[in-house]
Amino acid sequence: MYYLFLADGFEETEALATLDVMRRARMNVQTVGVTGVYVTGSHGVTVKPDIDIADITCEDLEGVVLPGGMPGTINLGNSKAVIDCVTHCFENGCLTAAICAAPSILGKLGFLVGRTATCFPGFEGELKGAVATGAHVETDGHVITGKGAGCAIEFGHAIVAYAIGKAEADKVIEEMQCL
Repeated sequence: MYYLFLADGFEETEALATLDVMRRARMNVQTVGVTGVYVTGSHGVTVKPDIDIADITCEDLEGVVLPGGMPGTINLGNSKAVIDCVTHCFENGCLTAAICAAPSILGKLGFLVGRTATCFPGFEGELKGAVATGAHVETDGHVITGKGAGCAIEFGHAIVAYAIGKAEADKVIEEMQCL
């Protein structure tokens, strides 16, 4: 199971485009409502997550995805349950993915030390110990980071490539007319 966390103020494109790519690849991913039964993105799009934060478990957790956006990133970083899942995944070598401002959460936890990472311009200082590249997407072991909304499909592709394989990821992206 993969969790894609949604908190009020999330960046809609980063969350929904990434989710779409993962689901097209038939990954077992659920959206998790961190701040309520309905969650409203930074541009006013309201969604109903698959499950509530109270219903999550780290058992069988294969990875986590953190979309950026403001104040979504702050809301994710303030959630003990989110931090517990992120920590569990990172420490157990499971997929730990964040895009836009959300890699700052990984940086604050010390999970980017010695890693190559990217983020939304201006957040590089939050990537404590990382080599910040400014690339669209960086994959360093089980940690995947993305730059921003315009890179969301590429970010989703990297997640699928890591979880299932590059051939399947390429097939999904090709079917979406991205290649």
